[in-house]
Amino acid sequence: MNYLMVDANTVGEFPFWFHRIWTTGLQLGIALTVLYDAVGSASIASVFVIVLTVLVNGPLVKYQQNCHNKLTKAQDLRLKVMSESLVNMKILKLYAWELHFKGVIERLRELELKWLSAFQLGKAYTSVFFWASPALVSAVTFIACYFLGVPLDPSNVFTFVAAQRLVQDPINHIPNVIGSVIQARAAFSRISEFLGAPELPKGQIWMEYCAPNQYPIVIKSGCFSWDSSENSNLSSINLEVKEGTKVAICGEVGSGKSTLLAAILGEVLRTKGMINVCGKIAYVSQNAWIQSGSLQDNILFGSAMDEPRYKETLQQCSLVYDLESLPFGDLTHIGERGVNLSGGQKQRVQLARALYCDADIYLLDDPFSSVDTHTATSLFNEYVMGALSDKTVLLVTHQVEFLHAFDSVLLMSHGQIMHAASYQELLIASKEFLDLVNAHKGTTDYPNGNTIAYNENMRRIIRETGVIQHRGNDGFDQLIRKEEREIGDIGLKPYLVYLGQNKGYIYATLVAVTNTFFTCAQVSQNSWLAANIQNPNVSTLNLVLVYIAIGSGSIIFLLFRALLAVDLNIKSSRSLFFQLLSALFHAPMSFYHATPLGRILSRVSSDLGIIDLDVPLTFSFSISATLNACINLGVLCFFTWQVLFVAAPVIFMSVRLQRYYLASSKQLMRINGTTKSLVANYLGESISGAVTIRAFKQENRFFTKMLELIDNNASPSFHCFAATEWLTQRLEIMSATILSSSAFIFTLLPLGTFSSGVVGMVLSYGLSLNMLFIFSIQNQCSLANQIISVERLSQYMHIASEAPSMVEDNQLPANWPSIQYNQEASPVLHGITCTIEGGEKIGIVGRTGSGKTTLINAIFRLVEPSGGTIIIDGQDITAVGLHDLRSRIGLIPQDPILFHGSIRYNLDPQGYFSDEQILEVLGKCQLVEVVREKQGLDSLVAEGGSNWSMGERQLLCLGRALLRKSRILILDEATASIDNATDVIIQKIIRTEFEDSTVITIAHRIPTVMDCSKILVINDGKMVEYDRPQKLLETEGSLFREHIL
Repeated sequence: MNYLMVDANTVGEFPFWFHRIWTTGLQLGIALTVLYDAVGSASIASVFVIVLTVLVNGPLVKYQQNCHNKLTKAQDLRLKVMSESLVNMKILKLYAWELHFKGVIERLRELELKWLSAFQLGKAYTSVFFWASPALVSAVTFIACYFLGVPLDPSNVFTFVAAQRLVQDPINHIPNVIGSVIQARAAFSRISEFLGAPELPKGQIWMEYCAPNQYPIVIKSGCFSWDSSENSNLSSINLEVKEGTKVAICGEVGSGKSTLLAAILGEVLRTKGMINVCGKIAYVSQNAWIQSGSLQDNILFGSAMDEPRYKETLQQCSLVYDLESLPFGDLTHIGERGVNLSGGQKQRVQLARALYCDADIYLLDDPFSSVDTHTATSLFNEYVMGALSDKTVLLVTHQVEFLHAFDSVLLMSHGQIMHAASYQELLIASKEFLDLVNAHKGTTDYPNGNTIAYNENMRRIIRETGVIQHRGNDGFDQLIRKEEREIGDIGLKPYLVYLGQNKGYIYATLVAVTNTFFTCAQVSQNSWLAANIQNPNVSTLNLVLVYIAIGSGSIIFLLFRALLAVDLNIKSSRSLFFQLLSALFHAPMSFYHATPLGRILSRVSSDLGIIDLDVPLTFSFSISATLNACINLGVLCFFTWQVLFVAAPVIFMSVRLQRYYLASSKQLMRINGTTKSLVANYLGESISGAVTIRAFKQENRFFTKMLELIDNNASPSFHCFAATEWLTQRLEIMSATILSSSAFIFTLLPLGTFSSGVVGMVLSYGLSLNMLFIFSIQNQCSLANQIISVERLSQYMHIASEAPSMVEDNQLPANWPSIQYNQEASPVLHGITCTIEGGEKIGIVGRTGSGKTTLINAIFRLVEPSGGTIIIDGQDITAVGLHDLRSRIGLIPQDPILFHGSIRYNLDPQGYFSDEQILEVLGKCQLVEVVREKQGLDSLVAEGGSNWSMGERQLLCLGRALLRKSRILILDEATASIDNATDVIIQKIIRTEFEDSTVITIAHRIPTVMDCSKILVINDGKMVEYDRPQKLLETEGSLFREHIL
């Protein structure tokens, strides 16, 4: 993310500064020619000082480069952790880990600020060095004149001073040029390193079409590895799949099932053997990938709309009923990562995407694990055996009840295909397969009359009401809110926000005061020369020494100004970020549902980068240039008051031009900010869905869309730059008018009105006014544009917070909860009233999307009840602190989320448990041998746990719950991606370890909840049944009974 949001922008800005390199050299050459004409051979001393200044600055440049490299690495690390935390904010809240992860990010930010401070101090010292260089040049040149006997008179002294002021502009730009070169070089190096990194090697030979009698998939002696190590994740794979064949892939957790599909897709490095694939591929990932946008966009996925085919796809994927419940049908925006869809709904959207593309080969990675039994049966009949009847299908599944219908079944173990045969042959030939089937025996749910009736009902609905919603929805609220963007004048608010951090007003005042003293010292230097250059009572040596003394005092003030500006920057940046971070971590989940991640990341990357690196420098220069310009104009007007008749209208016109410019530039910068959020969001989505995008051969479409978004983002930046040049041109004309008017007025004054020294001084100030006037307005305008980043940060600094983490007046006892809790309504649930006794085991069942997970969210207060109460152990949970509540309830979530780090960190990020306790838990989760085979508890976990199988991730989440041993445990489809044999073992462990705890289990596998004390059946957000399983089975018309029979 940092490559695109920060580094690419830095490289893009470099050409502007690149031209400063040769223009600076040209200006210096012209100025030195004028110096030589004024003081002759003494100008060699000037050249010597300028060259020495550049050479001595070398170590500072290297120091800055080193600091900047460390700074960008610290930024990358912070952004990586922030992105991971924000994406998984729901998990952090459910586990009550917000404070821990917030603390991790704060520590990373402190490290970043350490290097930012060092980098800015380096820039400050460089800036002081170069700002002081004109005074050093003057002092050394005057001393050289004294020793060389070059006379100092008004004609050559003020010619020299004027030329020296011309030198000051290019010299003052040298720190900016150096800083830009350092940042651009570092950014370009990072981008080059990234672009030069090894690309994904094509492990397979893919052809779009199959030759006659050619098998679509052929693997011979294939060995595959996720990395370049010799240890293969898959070994000795031999597989030939005929066209139109249905192949099921099964095996225990971590056996290599998903890796085999990835190898066919070309996502895994092939180390040995051969693999050929021909035909168009459609892929359904185990962890559903959903784009921001409408449900229809996700299904079409770049294909043209064919309504009959589209409607048929919806019916075959059991999505018709779900569309009826969505506010805008298939045009409903389903949010980033499908946040407002259930796990089962997301999987069915993926299935619809695959079916609609009409591929030749379908790779389905455990798509039925997240749906209820009826929906799974319907999908299998309508989708796999119906819609894909003539297609080549490879299906990874733990649903043993479907295996008999496949042409071939692959049994995998430890990265190898142990057996490949028909279902009946495997029952005879493989004891492992027989054990797998026996673990599921008695639970097989074959198609029945209820399923047929269900499918017919769906057909009736699609015929009667249709499913494609063409109505406009501009007047309705979609889930994703349009990004907030201020309009018009920004006013003083963002400036006050920036300066209001940690006594920033005091620092800003001190910066202005020290700069005023610096400018006054410069005026005093020239006034001393003008007043005494022709004074016979002042010797040349005294004249030069006093001049040097005043210059030394100005350098001290310059140093204080630079250090104060750096201090102001660090304090303001730290305070703004920590306030933003606190607001984000205390924001309710509704904020994350309605706000794409890219909007947040653009603020904590590019906007924060502008505040860190650009605002302080521009702020300091705005103050200094404006004060210098005002003092220079004051000197000019003091001696030639007539120039006010020209200066007043020129200043008035300049202010009008500035306002006219800012009205456009500020809106352009705001548009730039919002379009940058779209780029960040699209990039993040594309990265997370890269496997799916490549599988569907949609790289060009996504690449084209990304370029379009980048162009949309670059356009306002370009026009803002063009507007700045437009303003600069007009300001140069106006400042030149003031200088010309002053010179003209001097020619009209009687001879002898002013001494030649005064005239020379005034004209030198007129020359510098030209530069300072433009520099002042430019920096004011740049600051007005950059301060919009503060405005954008402050928009998220005041997000409505969820309830407090702890309530001081209602601290919970250590043994809470201990007895029972009651539940009533939550926002999308209606009329749910039940009592659960302490230690009871409750199973919750219902059709996918019926509200089961929402009920769990209500217990954790991710959603607040709009009516009714939820009482745990006599406490209304709305009166309890969120951290207190969530930390006392155990959870195994539907989406098994892991974080970048080690196994130890993922099981116990807060470091509460010993290694022995963690290893004991891993043993109970059937993972201890797998972990030991790697690097023990230090085994690497990639971001999102991508280097561990879905089943292994679910088992690790079980390990978290076993470590916490909460009195209330909630399992939300906790074993959906685990084979039946392992599921039986895990359920036994849960019953043993949580024998005295209250356990609430959401499951689509009916046997998982059959031994529960009671079953809660939810349908359309309402509780329809709540009783013992046996009683529900004996009740005619029971929905639970229909699930079983």
